[in-house]
Amino acid sequence: MSTLAMPPTSRLSYRGKRNLVPLPYRNVSMQPYDDVFTEQALMAKLLGREAYRRTEFIVLHGRADAMAVVAIAKRDSEAFFSEIVDVEVLALPDECTFVRSPDTDCSNRSALAELARQHGVGADRTLVVWGRHDHVNFIHRPDPLTVRVIEVAPPEPPKLYDLALHVLSYADLPPIRLELERIELRDLCSHVKAKSFLVPCRSGGLEDLGAPLHFLDERPAQREDWTLIGCERSLQFHRHYYGDEPRRVEMCPRVIAGERNEITLLKCCLLEFHIERHGDVAVVPWGADLAMVERALRNLVEGIDGNG
Repeated sequence: MSTLAMPPTSRLSYRGKRNLVPLPYRNVSMQPYDDVFTEQALMAKLLGREAYRRTEFIVLHGRADAMAVVAIAKRDSEAFFSEIVDVEVLALPDECTFVRSPDTDCSNRSALAELARQHGVGADRTLVVWGRHDHVNFIHRPDPLTVRVIEVAPPEPPKLYDLALHVLSYADLPPIRLELERIELRDLCSHVKAKSFLVPCRSGGLEDLGAPLHFLDERPAQREDWTLIGCERSLQFHRHYYGDEPRRVEMCPRVIAGERNEITLLKCCLLEFHIERHGDVAVVPWGADLAMVERALRNLVEGIDGNG
């Protein structure tokens, strides 16, 4: 447990915040430091000095990559340069991990949180990152929101999970960690003895089911004694095409998932142009694009304080 005490007159209150990532990261200044890393020494070094008007945080870089992170307040936040009148120490070297990661976007909260997880930096520590384009930022007390993504496979990678990962690479969202719950179509079919299978479309990866494969979207001319691998919408197409209902293996993530109490993202083919929210579950259309997935993720994190 840290023995740091916040200065009695401090107007700053960053130290206790989770998932603190300064954005834009131009607000973070990295400066060399060759003194002892104590709270008193850091404050003595910084108080009374001038700082640029956009600087709100300073990473002090010492020998052997020792790091400390502080927040500052200036006498006049609009002046080009102004005197530092308050300092709050967020992390000393024993609470900091420093990582050089040239592939990490320092403006991406989720990327910083994932890097923290990879390096064992928990919610009681701070990760300082020297990232892409030689920019520096940090995530203080990383504690990302976990979103479970339930998706069928193949294709590879599972489409909804891949879209969500892409969204996190650019969207202005709190730190999010995705956990994939795969629904393996081969496993669903493993107990089925079928003369042939009918699948919704030509998606690779199901050619080895041990029986001939047909594609519903191609509307086979001859109705065969097949087993449909599909959801309710596929069944509706089949009724329209052939006037009956075949044997069926359910593949709808929404149906298979059932009731969920964890924050979850999944898809359903009965939705076409909108998303739905049911408790902790957001549902997007089967053909969702990046914009829809971003809206769903944003909807899931609304009202959840990621900086508590």
